[in-house]
Formats: sequence, C-alpha cells, structure tokens
Amino acid sequence: MSTARRKTGTTGHTAASSRSHVPAGSGARGGAESVDPAELPVRPGEEPWTAAEVAELHDELASDLLRLRSEIEASEAAIAGLMRDSNDGAGDDQVDAGTKNINRESELSLANNARDSLAQTERALARLEGTGFGLCESCGKPVGKARLQAFPRATLCVSCKAKQERR
Repeated sequence: MSTARRKTGTTGHTAASSRSHVPAGSGARGGAESVDPAELPVRPGEEPWTAAEVAELHDELASDLLRLRSEIEASEAAIAGLMRDSNDGAGDDQVDAGTKNINRESELSLANNARDSLAQTERALARLEGTGFGLCESCGKPVGKARLQAFPRATLCVSCKAKQERR
C-alpha cells in the first residue's frame, strides 16, 4: 500500500492517512510540559485543568499514536499476505474464495479504522500542544473536561455531537 488514503468524515473535514502523520510533541508549543493548564477551557462548574491531568492526557494520546501505528503496520502486513495468498487460488472452491475475500475485507476495514483513529489522535495531540483543544469546533464553547478525559479526541461538545448524530 504505497498510496496515501484520504477520507472525508461526517464533519466535512479531511483526515490524512498515517503516511502524513504529525509526530508527537511537534505542536506549536512542543509537548505536555509547555501546555499551560490554565489556558485549557472548562465548562461552568468544572474544576480547572491541572498540570498532572494535562500530562496524563498527553501521555495517553502519545501512547495511542504508537499503538495505532503498530496496528496499522500489522494490518498492512496481513493485507499484503492475504493479497499474496489470493493469487494462489489453484484448487480453491467457492467457499475458499469467499473466505479469503471476507478475511481480506475484514483486514482492510480494521486498517482503515485504525488510520481514521490515528488521524483523530494526531489532530487531538496537535490541538493540545497548539491551540483549540477543548473548544467545540461547531459552536466554540468548551467541550468539557470530563468528556475530554473520557475521550481525548472529542472535537464537539455533547449538544453539538447529539445534533450531528440526529442528522
């Protein structure tokens, strides 16, 4: 798989494949230690971010990057093996051919999902290290500290996400 894949998500933004990834720690400020927790938005009634919480969030995103890149490499290797095996179909009956197709499609789907998650994770890390992390991309209000701690790649507040899912 030497070509880069691009996919347009439901929000209309284009996510690049793992071939054009943003390295961890390469945001505008350069890592968790340079993120000022006081600058991160919180919803009314929430406690402000602490340096330890920001560091934990940064570490989680960075470890997700490594895990997802590893999953993508493994999937690409599996896909290459399945493609190689599909050329050697001598003596295969319809069931064997169908099973190979299902395995190949399943592996392609897993690889695509991992690429999408990688793009979201890279974007979240870049936003955390740069600007815009914690603000809803739709309405501009804070996403919410608890939501970001549960799902650090969130880019929409709960109400905007609910509106998006109703569409």
